[in-house]
Amino acid sequence: MSDAEIVGMLGLRFRQYRLRMDLTQQDVALKTGLSLATIHKFETGRASNISLGVLLALMRCVGMLEPIEEIFPALPPSPYLDMRGGKPKQRVKPSKEKL
Repeated sequence: MSDAEIVGMLGLRFRQYRLRMDLTQQDVALKTGLSLATIHKFETGRASNISLGVLLALMRCVGMLEPIEEIFPALPPSPYLDMRGGKPKQRVKPSKEKL
């Protein structure tokens, strides 16, 4: 699925949530500070390059910000942390084979 297809799908789903909550696009604009044009473009799949800040504002408006935790859930503790004195990895060094 392309980025544009994902944004289009999210826009359609957002519209469904907005309608179920009996919110107009104007209501959303007032709650989020976004323009009506931005909201309309997102809902109709014409916002091909929506920013993360705009997406978060829209998700917050329809009460769907909490599930964002599922995108990158917290990792379970690594058994390798014990081998390194409990220090988490800070970076990955390129192997000599890749250079």
